[in-house]
Amino acid sequence: MKAKTDQRVLSHVDSGGRVRMVDVSDKPDSVREATAAGEIRMSPAAVRAIRDGAVKKGDPLQAARLAGIMAAKRTADLIPLCHPLAVTFVDVSLTARRWGYVISATVRTTGPTGVEMEALTAVSVAALTIYDMLKAVDRTMEIGAIRVTAKAGGRSGVFRR
Repeated sequence: MKAKTDQRVLSHVDSGGRVRMVDVSDKPDSVREATAAGEIRMSPAAVRAIRDGAVKKGDPLQAARLAGIMAAKRTADLIPLCHPLAVTFVDVSLTARRWGYVISATVRTTGPTGVEMEALTAVSVAALTIYDMLKAVDRTMEIGAIRVTAKAGGRSGVFRR
């Protein structure tokens, strides 16, 4: 008996090797949710500037939340093969750490495809917004550890990291 291998077919590539958008028109709508997280590490001076309200451009945490929400809604404009989705909920949270912030985004929709890319985009753009607002204080900030931490809905079910 032949051993079974787990070779997954890349759905964004056709049999000729050309990229394509996946047709989801036959997939049933379901409630879908994804959460992503990431971090921005910064100097003590940058952390202090945020916590003391001393950032000349304004409150970077509020700007990051808004930027993340806006980015989640525009993901299909940024990622070439992403489906435009009717996003029904976005929450972006920032948790203070001594070295900077953990950023988390949860996105929800009802539709034929998931919202992992929207959650990842929200986290990424929120982090970039903080970087933009603090770069005069700290050009050595690091953005990283961006990953999907949970998803629910659709055929593949629930995933939690």
